[in-house]
Amino acid sequence: MASALLSTPTLKTSFLGRRPSIRGVSTSKPHFLRFISPKCAVDTPYEGSISKFPRSNVWDPYKRLGVSTDASEEEVWSARNFLLDQYANHERSAESIEAAFEKLLMTSFKNRKKQKINLKSRLKKKVEESPPWVKNLVSFVEIPPPVIILRRLFLFSFMACWSVMNSAEAGPAFQVALSLGACIYFLNDKNKSVPRAAIIGFGALVAGWLIGSMTVPLVPSFLLQPTWTLELLTSLVVYVFLFLACSFLK
Repeated sequence: MASALLSTPTLKTSFLGRRPSIRGVSTSKPHFLRFISPKCAVDTPYEGSISKFPRSNVWDPYKRLGVSTDASEEEVWSARNFLLDQYANHERSAESIEAAFEKLLMTSFKNRKKQKINLKSRLKKKVEESPPWVKNLVSFVEIPPPVIILRRLFLFSFMACWSVMNSAEAGPAFQVALSLGACIYFLNDKNKSVPRAAIIGFGALVAGWLIGSMTVPLVPSFLLQPTWTLELLTSLVVYVFLFLACSFLK
């Protein structure tokens, strides 16, 4: 029988021609297969543990930064830095903090500009209300641009250093003469009048020499070098008067 079964396999079973199932669940292919892909964390508005600035929508920049209306610039800077440290990882929060900070900076700049304008107007008003001799005195004074002041300050400082370096060899007469010539040249370039420039220049020279002769002896001797003579120290005072005359007088 065994040999017959091996030669002609006629064994039939109920499983033949059917696909087995596990625990009654059919494994036959469904008519419609729906595929659902997992969502990435980037596609969702989830922000994890990043904290948001709670006052982003507050219109008042003072209230947004949490400072008073009379806060100083140092307090505003401190509030801005403190909030940025807390909410730097949230872009919209950082932008809101920076926007409020810039508004306060612009407000502070405008206030300082108004104060300067008010100060100039007050000074001008006081000059107009002052006696005539004060008006005449103020009319001789003008403030040049800072570049011109620095250039002339450098020139007369160079003359002073030159005089000090040559104090042991010769007196400062040559340097004083050059400084006087430079002062007259600058005044003439400003006023277009050689006589007026010469009068102002010699007047500054005489005034500086007189004041230097009176004040230099009052300086304690232990503060001075042995080679610094009275003539040299007086010439240093003259350089100051010549600088002021050619820079601020007209």
